[in-house]
Amino acid sequence: MFKRSTRALFGLGVVAVTGLLLTFAGPAVAHHPFAMAEGGDMNALQGLISGIGHPLLGPDHLLFLLAIGLIGLRRPVAWVLPLLAFALGGAVLTQIFPLPSSLAPAAEVLVSLTLAVEGLIALNIIPAGILLPVIGLHGYLLGGAIVGAESTPLFTYFLGLLIAQGALLLAVSLASKRLLDALGAEGKRVAAGIWIGIGGAFAWAALVA
Repeated sequence: MFKRSTRALFGLGVVAVTGLLLTFAGPAVAHHPFAMAEGGDMNALQGLISGIGHPLLGPDHLLFLLAIGLIGLRRPVAWVLPLLAFALGGAVLTQIFPLPSSLAPAAEVLVSLTLAVEGLIALNIIPAGILLPVIGLHGYLLGGAIVGAESTPLFTYFLGLLIAQGALLLAVSLASKRLLDALGAEGKRVAAGIWIGIGGAFAWAALVA
């Protein structure tokens, strides 16, 4: 059990440190994948690719989704649809109330701190229901990348978000029990502490960027 727990913690550490290095390398949600056109200049295919790429290439978004498997939700697969609904709702809300550019740095700090929130949920310090508005915040920021687009690329972007986030959420939900069994109770507490630290480091990186 000790070896399995050590391997699991090592794997989580590698993922988290890689994400942290990518965050220092550049903003997580500022641009579309592969330097594609922005907003109103996108076509349907670009919208789909960008929607798939944003949650996977933004380190804070990716680590947030991965850490859901660490929390230890009861019936984790049952959470997938509500989480997707709140994420999509946040992305739609951005089209109605876009984020002012002056608030973008503060939003980056908040979304970074959501990793720390997951650590606190894993430690049973705050309730798991907080995940729903928190993933809505992620969706809100992800939706900001497509503000001003025509209806077709907007639809395909949202479809891409659903595909990427849905596939990842389903995968981590199915793997959650195996991960938690490998970590054990003590390993889970250590991993939660690491995630809280990573969230703080991400927030600091966003502040000094």
